[in-house]
Amino acid sequence: MRSLISKGRPAGRRSFLHAAAAATSLLLAAATGAVHAQDYPNRPINLVVGFPPGGSNDIVARILAPRLGEALGVPVVVVNKPGSNALIGTEFVARAAPDGYTLTLASASPLVISPATYSRMPFDALNDLVGITTVASTPELIAVHPSIKVQTLQELVALSKTREITLSSSGNGGLPHLAIELLRTATQGKFLHVPYKGAGPAVVDTVGGHVNGVIMDLPALQTMVADGKLRAVAITNTARAPSLPGTPTSVEQGIPSVLAFNWFAVMAPAKTPRPIVDRLHAALIKVSGSAEVKEAMLKVGVEPLTHPSPEAFAAFMREETMRWGKVARDSGAKAD
Repeated sequence: MRSLISKGRPAGRRSFLHAAAAATSLLLAAATGAVHAQDYPNRPINLVVGFPPGGSNDIVARILAPRLGEALGVPVVVVNKPGSNALIGTEFVARAAPDGYTLTLASASPLVISPATYSRMPFDALNDLVGITTVASTPELIAVHPSIKVQTLQELVALSKTREITLSSSGNGGLPHLAIELLRTATQGKFLHVPYKGAGPAVVDTVGGHVNGVIMDLPALQTMVADGKLRAVAITNTARAPSLPGTPTSVEQGIPSVLAFNWFAVMAPAKTPRPIVDRLHAALIKVSGSAEVKEAMLKVGVEPLTHPSPEAFAAFMREETMRWGKVARDSGAKAD
């Protein structure tokens, strides 16, 4: 028995030393993070947008960036890295150093929809990124070319029972694509999804009459509606958009299941020190709540939306992942 006990002592000592070393490493990492946070930020911050210029992500980022820079005391530079429904830009941020200097202004498509529409994801949004907070939201808008002689959503659905209606989107597997699938399944209309590589080309072709209509984030379409180049048919939300008060919602027009709104959030690489996350959260809440930013956002069809803590945003993301995952599975929508 004594020999067994004596043999166990070195192993126990080694376990104790390993545990102590691990605890020391954690304490050093926490202390290092605190030191970095005290000095943060001290150089420009890149705010990566995974879509081309002209889309709603880009619009929101360019409203937010200069004001966020003022709040943090350093320049915040918008960097467009488009491709694969923002997966390229979002992966770039997920793989970046977790130091608070590379962030992304992401949205529902790459974070909670793409996991259900892509067969293989280059990152795990819930584990490879840390959410700071949402900053804004916007509904989807259904709009048609003026040559399509409909004024309401009911008239568009009725027309789709007699002929095929082509509807463009900013790409396969994104929120606008799923909104089109919601419309098709809810009405059994002949709606054909026509995907483009970004909001810009989709809007250009719709305005040019190459497709009958479009479903997209409101900011990307608002100017074209105001100029008479597109006709707004419905807001896919429970409430009308302040910037288009004359356009009824899908709920008002008798199709309550066609609900789709996009949201925009600032994300950082996982393992970003908590003090830096908290610094960013406080700055974003302050900026998003300012009268200047609210006014700028409302003008382009966006409304401020924030969460009281990163944990609250994480819970929201999990709920959205489940909700849109079900829509994608039910519709069979795929991005690849």
